[in-house]
Amino acid sequence: MSNLYIWVIEKLDCLPSADGQTDVVSNIHWRVTASDGLTPIPNVATVYGVQPLTYTAGSPFTAYANLTESTVLGWLQTAMGSEQVASIQTNLDNQITNLVNPPIVTPPLPWNK
Repeated sequence: MSNLYIWVIEKLDCLPSADGQTDVVSNIHWRVTASDGLTPIPNVATVYGVQPLTYTAGSPFTAYANLTESTVLGWLQTAMGSEQVASIQTNLDNQITNLVNPPIVTPPLPWNK
């Protein structure tokens, strides 16, 4: 079974003004949570990050008040590139695999039985 990934925008940092525009997004703070969907208790892994953005004068601009999470997620994943997005999801997959099958265990000390 494949994992489910939920990408969330936590907050946006903005430049008050840049190249004649106001509230220009300069950093996207994001979180991705992966879940294996098992019931009753799924295995979950999370990673957080910040992606810087650069606005270029003359580029299409969306006013801050008109931004949607979908739009910003698109910017985020475009800025990251498909390889980094895949790498993040693979890292989360590995974290979940390690939860299910820990590579290192700590059994009780044999003399404390």
